[in-house]
Formats: sequence, C-alpha cells, structure tokens
Amino acid sequence: MNPLWTDLSQRAAVALDQRQADLLSRYLDLLLEANHRMNLTRIADRAAAEVHHVADSLTLLPHLPAGPHRLADVGSGGGAPGIPLAIARPDARVVLIEATKKKAAFLSETAEKLALANVTVCPRRAEDAGREPATRETFDVAVARAVGALVWLAEWCLPLVKKGGKVLAMKGAKLADELPAAAKAIRLLGGGPPLVHKVQDLPGAEHHVIVEISKIAKTPPKYPRPATEAESKPLP
Repeated sequence: MNPLWTDLSQRAAVALDQRQADLLSRYLDLLLEANHRMNLTRIADRAAAEVHHVADSLTLLPHLPAGPHRLADVGSGGGAPGIPLAIARPDARVVLIEATKKKAAFLSETAEKLALANVTVCPRRAEDAGREPATRETFDVAVARAVGALVWLAEWCLPLVKKGGKVLAMKGAKLADELPAAAKAIRLLGGGPPLVHKVQDLPGAEHHVIVEISKIAKTPPKYPRPATEAESKPLP
C-alpha cells in the first residue's frame, strides 16, 4: 500500500483498506494504458502519476462532507480527482462531467472495470449540465482540477452546487492573479468569500492550493451562460 496515499487519507479520518489501494493502483494502470491511445495526461511516469494523480486527488478528502454526499467532477478528463475520491469515499455519489466523447467513454469503461457502483458519467459540457433540472443545484460538492481560470470555474461549478454546498478548485501559482478577477463573478453566481487551503507535504506541489467557495445563495436562472453566448468572454 502506498504510504503517501495512506497518510493523506488518514488526515481526513479515512482508512483505506487493501481493496481500495488495489483499486487506486488499477485505476492508474488503466489511465496510463489508455494514454497511449489518447491524450489523457502529460504524466506518463508511474511513480509521478501515483503522486500527481492519486495523491493530489486525495488532498481534497479533508474538505468533503463527513457523511454521504453527491459530488461532481467538472471537466474530469482522465478521471482525477473524481475516481480516486469515489474509491476512497464509497459513500459519495460521484458524477464525472466530461464533454469530450473519447474521454467520457474511457471514464465509463474505467468505472465499469473497477466496479465503481457510485460513479456515473455525464458526457456533457458543464454549462449544459448547470442548466439541466436533473443536475442544476443538486450537488453538495463540485470539484475541478486543471480545467480553467477561477472566473470560468465559478460559472461552470457554482450553478451545479446546491445552497449550503461548496466548490473545491485545485489551483496553483497563478491563483494570486485569478482571485481578484473572479471575485465579482463568484458573488454574482451565489458564492461566498473564497477560502484558500495550502496543500501540505505533497512532493512537487509547493504551489498547490485548494480554493473553497461556499454556495450561500441560489444562482440566478440565466447562469451559466450557454457556451455560444459566453464565447470565451468571462463574466466581468
């Protein structure tokens, strides 16, 4: 069992058993194997993937609700952080939102091969999911990793989260510039003041932080904007 995975889980009072550790390892096998056929990750080294895909995902555990909850992984791509979180927290119902068909197909196949009954895949853009009654303001948590600037993440993620829930955005050194640019949009979309949590003791992740945005009010019906309306123009 990877000691870093165990340590990060224990910090959140989550005890990984051998089956869960094996599932995390098998997930990496599937990810790296599929990466030869499609562009899922720039990290092709197994040891680096154990840190930057699985361990990095597990740094979110302390910020998740203690009991059963519904979680959206926005722009899931190769499945991190959503799949590792689903393995570590089988009481969470995880929806992987991924618009690219090949990536969504990989996610569905991986969830099936790992027998993750708590994982479903939504092959749609986040903007569309945020406007659908079945997914709008239905999640306790929305997470996003390596998807876009915070002003865009706010528009894609906050409409998915119910009042009282939260967005957890995994960010890096550029956050200092992104926070001021996103402040107005966050308020407009129903978010509270962002809290920034520094990621501790993760090798090679000195600048990694988790931005926590609480959902304190309902998102106005006109948001998120359809992709054709937004046209690469972030909210002011």
